[in-house]
Parts: sequence; structure tokens; C-alpha cells
Amino acid sequence: MAAAAPEDAQGEELVRLRLDLAYDGTAFAGWASQPGLRTVQGVVEEALGRVLRLPEPPRLTVAGRTDAGVHARGQVAHVEVPRTAWESAPGRSDRQPGDALAARLAGVLGQGSAVRGSSDVVVRRVSEAPAGFDARFSATWRRYRYRIADEPGSYDPLRRREVLWHRRALDVDAMVAAAGELLGAHDFAAYCKPRQGATTIRTLQDLDWERPGPASPDAGLVVATVRADAFCHSMVRALVGAHLAVGEGRRDPAWPAAVLAAGVRDPAVGVAPAHGLTLEEVGYPPPAAMGARATRARAVRTLP
Repeated sequence: MAAAAPEDAQGEELVRLRLDLAYDGTAFAGWASQPGLRTVQGVVEEALGRVLRLPEPPRLTVAGRTDAGVHARGQVAHVEVPRTAWESAPGRSDRQPGDALAARLAGVLGQGSAVRGSSDVVVRRVSEAPAGFDARFSATWRRYRYRIADEPGSYDPLRRREVLWHRRALDVDAMVAAAGELLGAHDFAAYCKPRQGATTIRTLQDLDWERPGPASPDAGLVVATVRADAFCHSMVRALVGAHLAVGEGRRDPAWPAAVLAAGVRDPAVGVAPAHGLTLEEVGYPPPAAMGARATRARAVRTLP
């Protein structure tokens, strides 16, 4: 027998929606709502409440909580709203609810922008989520990129909000050698800001450094691609900071792995600035496996 649909306090059926978002994190105090601060979560929740005419803004659950200044092209969140509000989103138009809601959110989110019709946060797509979908716990991986310009010829003022301008030339080959020693399942406590009760065990699936060729939009930059099942607080930027020390020649390529093995924060590991980091994509299993994946991900991680 199928599980009964969830209901709100008034007994109205709720529907879970998936939202695909992108944002420029420059003017946000991170993803998570904070009293008195402008956050991505707060802005989008307020817009949803207005567009759907809800008595209170609905609560979003996100795949990856980004810090202040971090950007996203492929963020994913879910939200539960009354089915009647969802189905009435098109109004008198013949659009599908998802298309109508995304268009109406664009109008609200763009209000007050310095550039008319634009916004620093965009809900690209809204769809009814498959059974068992959880934006956070159903995800199998998150992929970030960190972009660095390490010579004046690659300093592009039009991209200064998403690219770190670094004054020293970097040895990418040394950074690649260092990265290979960190892949796999480890306790990344040495690269995470501790949070009480939270595990720091993660599976680092990819950590690649490259100078993209001339056909790439990132030509002339040094780019890290980092993918893991999940990340703990500041983990990507700490990993980047350790590799910058290697790339500058201040540390040996074996040093980042030695820091990892020590298991404690090393004050010599600098946390790279937030603005160079972008959440590019979140991966999910096929729809039929969403619920099972969410159940497994909620379990406390342990090492073999």
C-alpha cells in the first residue's frame, strides 16, 4: 500500500518540489537563514511564500549549505507546499505549474536589482520531486570548482567575483601530485571546522588540478575540480589552501597527506577565500533509488 501523502497543520495535502538554483554569493551571508542577514535561503523562501500566497514562507532543504561569498551554478533544494497552491501557480495561463512558478519567482527575485530584470539568485527549474527524494540525503555527490588567476595576464575584472587573483605563479604538476594522495574515504578532521556531533568522515572522489586549454571558458586559469559524497564545513577551501602552499613551493607535495593523517587542524593550512569557489553540480541516483539512498546517507559514517 502506498504511503499517505503528507499534510500540513490544516490537513491540506502537501507536495514536495525540487528546485534547481544558481546564485552569485557575493552579497549573501551564505545559504542558511540568519536573523538580520541576507541569505539565499531567506530570499528564496520569502519569494516562494509571496508567489504562492502562503501564510508563512515554506522551509527549504538544500543539497549543500554554502558559506558567505561562495557561488552556485547547480544547487538543489526541496520544499513542501500545499498541493492546491502548486496547482494554482499557472493562474489563467496554460503553462505547467513548474514553468509558471519559475517565471513568477524570477519576477519577484529581480525586484530592486541594480540591473533591471536580473537577480543574483535564480530558480532555474521547479518540478514535482520523485517519491523519496531528499535534496540533501538523496545526493550521491557534490562537485565544486575553485578558480585561480596566477598571473596578471589572466586577471579579468569582469570575473573578479568568482576568480581568486593570486600573486604567485603556481606549479600545477606539484599540486596534482599532492591531490592524488587524498582520494578515498578518510576522516577529514584536519580540513574541516568542527561542529559538535557531526562526523568528518567523507569520501573524496575527485581532486583534480589543471590549466584548461584555449577552448575552455576558464583558459588561462588554474582550476581545481573537487567531488565528494559530501563536504564538511570549509573542507574544499582548506584543501585548496593546502595545495596553494604546494603550488607556491612552500610545502612538499607529500605535505597535504601528512596533514590529513595527523587528524587535527594545522594552523599552516590556510583557508582559501570564498569567492573563488562555485558549487557546479549535485548528483542523484535514478528516481527509484532516491528513498534508499536517503536512508543510507542519514546513517553515521564510519571508516572500514
